[in-house]
Amino acid sequence: MSKERILVVEDQADISSLLKIYFTAQGYEVYTAMRGSVALEICRKTPPNLALLDVNLPDMEGYEIGKALRASPRTRHVPIIFLTARGERTDRLRGLGEVQAQYYIVKPFDIEEVHTIVRNQLEEARRKNQLHPVTNLPTADLVSDQLRSLLASQGWAMALIQINGFDLFTQSYGSVVGEDVLKFTALLLNEAINEQGSNEEFVGQLVVGPAFVITSTPERIRSICERLIDRFDDEIGLHYNFKHRKQGYLEVPDEHGGIRQVPLMSLSIGVLTGQDGPFSDIRELSEAAEEMRQRAVQQAREQGQKSAIAYSHR
Repeated sequence: MSKERILVVEDQADISSLLKIYFTAQGYEVYTAMRGSVALEICRKTPPNLALLDVNLPDMEGYEIGKALRASPRTRHVPIIFLTARGERTDRLRGLGEVQAQYYIVKPFDIEEVHTIVRNQLEEARRKNQLHPVTNLPTADLVSDQLRSLLASQGWAMALIQINGFDLFTQSYGSVVGEDVLKFTALLLNEAINEQGSNEEFVGQLVVGPAFVITSTPERIRSICERLIDRFDDEIGLHYNFKHRKQGYLEVPDEHGGIRQVPLMSLSIGVLTGQDGPFSDIRELSEAAEEMRQRAVQQAREQGQKSAIAYSHR
């Protein structure tokens, strides 16, 4: 299981250091920022699982950071806890109402109490099956909610992405190494979006199988997917031993007791846009995306490619 990421936004160095040391010792991965602009850049590059926000910052109020998290599809689900000296009723209402923070704690605070609240919020997210246990990407209901929002909007694009050969790889190398591949792919997804996309993109992971979803715009989806494929095909060999990497395939038993060669892992990506609809519900949308992904598999086979992307021609 990946470490859960906590973002601490606090401009007082002693409090920031205290929180970082304490939560790191509790087994979390902790990012810190003393300015709101730095916090927003961290959220863009590495979305946290939970945010601890001060209100008074040198360049902006913590409320603005919270609103930015709520406005982005990649972070709107992130629990927000305010830790601040501003304890007036209007301040609390602003944090809990406008920002929809889960908690508003006034300094001075009890760090063990804060830890209990943090732990409970993260456990609640897991109980709702909101985050994948390996990659910490949004999953289940969060993915479904994002797909429903597509059906009610215009100018969208989505990509269904699957790792080909993943099951046979894990049979040969073990589930722990397979989890490393999932984390690696999630990292590439986020980096491709950071390089080619914007705050409007969403990336999630399906509950079943090594499959992921990106939602974007028709103008950006192609460059995101092409960047993802370039990185994946260049770097996936690092997860194999030298022999398999050099020969370019695995040797696995077949159903007749012999040995067959299996190519190294690759990606198949099916892309749809709003113009490919209308779609009556997310089931119909998902089935159409899977049909497009299967077309990518066939395209790779026919053209001798590793990974492939298929676009609708409607």
